[in-house]
Amino acid sequence: MRVERLESEPAYSFGPREPALTVPPGTVVELSTEDCFGGAVRGVDDLPSRVCQFPYLNPVTGPIAVEGAEPGDTVAVHFVDIRPRRDWAVSTTFPHFGALTATHTTAMLHDPLPELVWRYEVDVDRWTCRFHARGSDFSIDLPLDPMHGTVGVAPAAHEVIMSITPGAHGGNMDTPEMRAGTTAYFGVNVDGALISLGDGHCRQGEGEVCGTAVEAAMSTVVVVDLVKGAACPWPRLEDDRYLMSTGTARPLEDAFRISQHDLVGWTGHLLGLDTLDAYQLVSQTGLAPAGNVVDTNYTMLAKIAKDVVGVPAFDGVHDRLRATAARYLAER
Repeated sequence: MRVERLESEPAYSFGPREPALTVPPGTVVELSTEDCFGGAVRGVDDLPSRVCQFPYLNPVTGPIAVEGAEPGDTVAVHFVDIRPRRDWAVSTTFPHFGALTATHTTAMLHDPLPELVWRYEVDVDRWTCRFHARGSDFSIDLPLDPMHGTVGVAPAAHEVIMSITPGAHGGNMDTPEMRAGTTAYFGVNVDGALISLGDGHCRQGEGEVCGTAVEAAMSTVVVVDLVKGAACPWPRLEDDRYLMSTGTARPLEDAFRISQHDLVGWTGHLLGLDTLDAYQLVSQTGLAPAGNVVDTNYTMLAKIAKDVVGVPAFDGVHDRLRATAARYLAER
């Protein structure tokens, strides 16, 4: 088992640039990521508009080039371990950003929401983060559910896309499903694929409704792998129970349609079903959690239980990477 450590300067976009690390398929990579504010928001008085500089938000670590990856292939990123590396995390509301306020594309006459910061106490030993209300003495310990909001590869055709924007390359999809034990699949657009990730969350509700999760710097371990000759049109996810397709677009119903369309096609391919039979099966068994409804594009997921499908996806890559992860954790 090959293990590499990735050290890189933060980047703020997905696109063609020199890899920070080049590895063969099957490599375990240890890395760290900064929070979406670059560590500048540390307390309730650190308003992002004062301490952060646009567009230097949502930094990502990478890119990781996978040897042999070329357009027409798919790379797999399996999350082995994600854990906060500080004893605090933050969340915010912003004027003109979030699912329940006016935005630059949803213009309203009412006053914008105030800019506020919530600081969470993070206790990795107890595996909790503590919410403190701003307007009362209410507080509650919430279980940690660490995940990465932003994971992806370089887009096609030399395009450069800001790290806050999700799309067919991945990016800032903000789905809580991107947790330890999940394998994410991305279609390769450039040689090496160029995988980057960041935007760690201690936890996040579906939709990321207020616009931010419990934002935290993370220590993360992944295994990267390569599936030759299998193009993945949209990012797909797999855990021990579900196969998941993603869709990213505006309006939200188009993101829903993309994810459902991809899952119908994927299910039909795996089971040898014609399109309408796969459509019927997904319609009666599928789930549709929201990734985010706040970013520059919205993200929806479509899920189907692996017990329903009954055949391995991508020739069993997820199970092989789970075994690699288990060996790494046992030897660490």
